[in-house]
Amino acid sequence: MKRTSILLFAVPGLLLALAGCDRHAPSSPVATAPATAVTSSPSKEPGLSAVAQLGKKIFFDPSLSGSGKLACASCHSPDHAYAPPNNLAVQLGGPALDRQGLRAVPSLRYLEHTPVFTIGPNSSVPDSDAAAAPPAVAADVKVAAVAKNTQASAALLAAEAHVPMGGLDWDGRADTLQNQAQGPFLDPNEMDNKSSAALLGKLRSAPYADALRQLFGANVFSNPDLALSEALFALARFQLEDPSFHPYDSKYDYYLAGRAALTAAETRGLKLFEDQQKGNCSSCHIDKPSRDGMFPPAFTDYQFEALAGPRNKELLANRDADHYDLGLCGPMRGDYRKHAAYCGLFKTPTLRNSATRGALFHNGVFKNLEDLLHFYVERETDPGKWYPKKPDGGIDKYDDLPPRYKKNVDVVDAPFDRKHGSAPALNDAEIKDMVAFLQTLNDGYQVNAKQQNAPN
Repeated sequence: MKRTSILLFAVPGLLLALAGCDRHAPSSPVATAPATAVTSSPSKEPGLSAVAQLGKKIFFDPSLSGSGKLACASCHSPDHAYAPPNNLAVQLGGPALDRQGLRAVPSLRYLEHTPVFTIGPNSSVPDSDAAAAPPAVAADVKVAAVAKNTQASAALLAAEAHVPMGGLDWDGRADTLQNQAQGPFLDPNEMDNKSSAALLGKLRSAPYADALRQLFGANVFSNPDLALSEALFALARFQLEDPSFHPYDSKYDYYLAGRAALTAAETRGLKLFEDQQKGNCSSCHIDKPSRDGMFPPAFTDYQFEALAGPRNKELLANRDADHYDLGLCGPMRGDYRKHAAYCGLFKTPTLRNSATRGALFHNGVFKNLEDLLHFYVERETDPGKWYPKKPDGGIDKYDDLPPRYKKNVDVVDAPFDRKHGSAPALNDAEIKDMVAFLQTLNDGYQVNAKQQNAPN
C-alpha cells in the first residue's frame, strides 16, 4: 500500500500556525513522547502552542452543545483512546441526550496520516484544499472483484484504480480535521447546534473568547465564517500537537523497536494476522512501518470495503425497513449517492486500541473482537449464525444491504472466500491467538527490563 501525504488543514488557520507545531511523523514508533495524561478538564499544556491550548479548551467544553452537557470529549474520551467511554452501539445526543446517532463513534487517535479522500490511489497533495469533484464511475464497476493478496497484476491495478480511499469519518466525507469537527457540532443527534451562528454565539460567550480575539484578531467575531474556521482550526491543532492523540506506545510498537517480546499466543496471532490464507488482516490493516521509516504502522490502508455486517436492531433508525446505512452512498454524504458500485462501502478503520472498544463495526453491532472475528470467518461458511431467516425459511444474507447492492460485498479476499459449509479460516483457538495479538495494539504499554532483554 502506498503511503500518501495528508491534507488535514484549512488555509485560514494554517497562516497562523505557531512555532512548535510538528507536522512530521516520528522517525521511530517509540521515538515520540509518551502519552500525555489528559484530564477531564482543560488545563494549560506547556508543550502545546497557544492555538492548541485554545483547541483543548474547546474540546472539553460542554457548553458548546445544545444540551449544555455534551463536549467533544464526551464521545471521544481521552481515557478511552479518544473513543466512547461505554459499549453503546451509537452514542446519545440532542437537547435531552436521548437521540441516537446513526453510526458508532470512531476514535480520534491516529488520524494524522489520513490522506484526503480520492477514488484510487492518492499520489500527491493537491495545491489547494478544495474538494475534488467526484469522478465519473462506470455503473458496472466492482471494486472488490480482485483479491488484495493477488500478486501485482493488471487486473489488481485496474481494480485499485476504482477503490475509494482516505478522508475522515466512516464514509470519508471530511478531508480536514476542521471539517470533521464541524459535523458533530451541528448534528441534531450529537451536539445539536441549530446553525453555525448558534455555535458561534456560544463561542463568543465562552470564557476563552478573549483568547480567540488575541490569537486571531480583535475583530475575529465580526467575521462569523473566519471566527468559526479559526475555532475549528484550534481544535485541529490540539489533535495534532497533543501526543495523547498519537502516542505510538503499544506493546507492538515496542516490539517493532526491539524493546519488547511477544508471548507465544501473540506471536501465533501475528502470524495468523498476516497469513493470506487465514486471517489475511494485514492486507487491509497494514502492520508494517512505511518503507522510508517515516510512518509507524497505521493498521489501515485507508481504503473502503463492503463487508456486510449484520443489521443492528439496537439502532432505532433500523426500525424503518427502508432505512439503510450505505456508507459512501449516504445518508451522511450525498456526492456518491448515485454511484451504485460504492454503496455499502465503509472506510477500513485502524485496529489500534480496537481491543478497548465496546462497539465495533460502523453500526456498532459487535461488542468485542471475538465476535467480530467469528463473523469474519463464518460469514460465508455459516451465514445462518449471523443473519436472520426470511419468511420463506432462507437466510437473509447481507441483511443490512438492499438486494441491488449485495454484489458489492467482498467475497474474494480471505477469510471471506470460503463456501457455505466449509471450514472457517480460523478455529476457536486461532481466534483467541488473534485477539491476543490485537491486544498488543492497545496504547499505554509499560516496558520493563526483563521484556527488553527477552528475545523476539
